[in-house]
Amino acid sequence: MTATETTAPANPHPQRWRILGLVGIAQLMLILDVTVVAIALPHMGSDLGMEREALTWVVSGYTLTFGGLLLLGGRAADLFGARRLVLAGLLLFSAASLTAGLATSGPMLLGGRIGQGLAAAILSPAALSLVVTIFDGDERNKALGIWSALGGGGAALGVLLGGLLTAGPGWPWVFFINVPVGIILLLALRMQLPPQAPTGATARLDVPGALLVTAATGALIYALIRAGDVGWGSPTILLLVAAVVLYAGFFVRQRLAASPLMDVRLLLRRPVAVGALLILVATALMITVFFLGTFYLQNYQGYGALRTGLLFLPVAITTMLGANAAGRAIGRTGARTLGVLGLLVAAAGMAVPAFVDGTLALVVGVAVAAAGTGVLFVVASAVALGQVAPHEAGLASGIVSTFHEFGASLGAAVVSSMAAASIAGTSTTGFSRGFTTGAVIAVVAAVLTFVLTPRPAR
Repeated sequence: MTATETTAPANPHPQRWRILGLVGIAQLMLILDVTVVAIALPHMGSDLGMEREALTWVVSGYTLTFGGLLLLGGRAADLFGARRLVLAGLLLFSAASLTAGLATSGPMLLGGRIGQGLAAAILSPAALSLVVTIFDGDERNKALGIWSALGGGGAALGVLLGGLLTAGPGWPWVFFINVPVGIILLLALRMQLPPQAPTGATARLDVPGALLVTAATGALIYALIRAGDVGWGSPTILLLVAAVVLYAGFFVRQRLAASPLMDVRLLLRRPVAVGALLILVATALMITVFFLGTFYLQNYQGYGALRTGLLFLPVAITTMLGANAAGRAIGRTGARTLGVLGLLVAAAGMAVPAFVDGTLALVVGVAVAAAGTGVLFVVASAVALGQVAPHEAGLASGIVSTFHEFGASLGAAVVSSMAAASIAGTSTTGFSRGFTTGAVIAVVAAVLTFVLTPRPAR
């Protein structure tokens, strides 16, 4: 996505702040849908007869499609115009949400979630392109700060909203609520946004590249999910090999394509690589907290959806506090120190429910972990985007956003596999194993961050 290369208009759009509010709500809706289903998963499984593997795909199907096609969506916004893509994305997201809410079977629900992911991949980069286009100077920085803040707190608030809706009108409403919101946003933005002239772009969309990277990540996720049931035998190994081959095919495609999705050489730069690593780990840890916590509190402790959602309120608060503190301190402390600190705090929080049983230990531990991941969301963007040229900022942003969604997919797959027995209700040791895995991943990532993050130039 090359939105940041767009020159802002000489006369700022008179409705720019109103438009920011509208597309900000749209982006918040997309972020919420990563985690809003968490509380509802046990209810979906019971009503639709879905096992652990299928329930994992309710999370991963959305985030995988979203992340896998995100760069393609950004490219499409450049070629066909952000206004058209925003409106089309809202319409498709509303239709897919309706399908998911009306689902009478697991395949119908998963089809709706994949449709939501496709719509999100169309809508999110186009909405960001609009923000970059209609703002300039200091106002643009302020607008992008607001946009970034939607990510950290929005995902945590999704769990609370999911609890309220599941305990009230029922789990289908975690999807139905998107329909009126999407339609209202569609109508409002259609009136607010001026018609766009043809872009005149002649480049083509790299659809094969998008399919290769999505298929590669899908094979990797499927391998991790299956490992929880069948172990690491030949079928799982074959899936992992297929993922490696498909990723290799993607990199080759990007080097040979006339209009590639991304310049893969950008990923070889240490700042961008570290930013991608941090956002991947942060999102994976966040999903681990919600996935394990939901099944522990509802299936093991016997709490209802509303109480479970409320118990996650501290997670939302500490995520936003961590992100706010990181935003204030990063200029003085440095990204390297903050990144390592955030990962170690997340590891310490994960270790509490790993070794101490009970609701209080879980709530305190995941709240501490959330403060650490809140720090990581800010540091990841600062590292990845702080040392790229202006004409590369859009692509670097797209890479960070893609790894955000892939982190959610991989986090759900890994923790589902590690805690398979506990999710199925046959043992409680899987919960401890899942949180321990999260803590170990955070510590390993802290070491990598310390080694790989470039020191600031003096």
